[in-house]
Amino acid sequence: MRATLLQIDADPGETADDRRERVADLVRAERGADLVVLPELWPVGAFDFERFDAHAEPLAGPTATAMGAAARDAGVWLHAGSIVERCPDGELRNTSLVFGPDGRPHATYRKIHRFGFDRGEAALMAAGQEVVTVPLTGTGLTAGLATCYDLRFPEQFRLLVDAGADLLVVPAGWPARRRSHWSLLARARAVESQAYVLACNTAGTHAGVEQAGYSVVVDPWGEVVAEAGAGEQVLRVELDPGLVARTREEFPVLRDRRLGVPQPV
Repeated sequence: MRATLLQIDADPGETADDRRERVADLVRAERGADLVVLPELWPVGAFDFERFDAHAEPLAGPTATAMGAAARDAGVWLHAGSIVERCPDGELRNTSLVFGPDGRPHATYRKIHRFGFDRGEAALMAAGQEVVTVPLTGTGLTAGLATCYDLRFPEQFRLLVDAGADLLVVPAGWPARRRSHWSLLARARAVESQAYVLACNTAGTHAGVEQAGYSVVVDPWGEVVAEAGAGEQVLRVELDPGLVARTREEFPVLRDRRLGVPQPV
């Protein structure tokens, strides 16, 4: 399975429309890949809180339209990162969009854990309530969806594994000052879940907050398969879909869980 992480620089000098067009071209350039992943809130910038309301859009808004078309043109599964969604009830949410090679939306995930400690995202956005997985038909893998700050909450990833995930996709707008946590937690989630982790971060500086970059792909043993640098970058990897099952069979840690184990049906 071929996967691409597009580590985008959300340059504040670039309009959202121009960025959507540029990112759509980057997605189309990945024809031949199976899965392409974008970062969190790349149309606006994850820390540009003051612009969230102005850039909010419905699920079928301009980002979804552009990314669905790009996924179809490239013939790829596309995790289009996340947008500031304006929900029908008027609430804002940090919502991830997944499109199939047919260009249709196949899954949405609304971020459960909002960052900010009662400020920023935590104050402006409503929390999601649902754990979401999506089978990536044709790849042999099922993606479990999480976003940025979710990475600090292992219980969410346990639920994703219980729901059948063997590939954990984490778009992010993670700041440079906590880059060591980013790398450590991505590996920890892979090791404890015995699953691939594809963690796609942003680059550049958003609203004065320097982004960490260093998007990373980790295998089910916790080994780093590929890692980006600090700037905008295209990170391409080859994944073995069978490695997850082999790892779980050879080292059956998940079988020995005693807390929160799903009961037999």
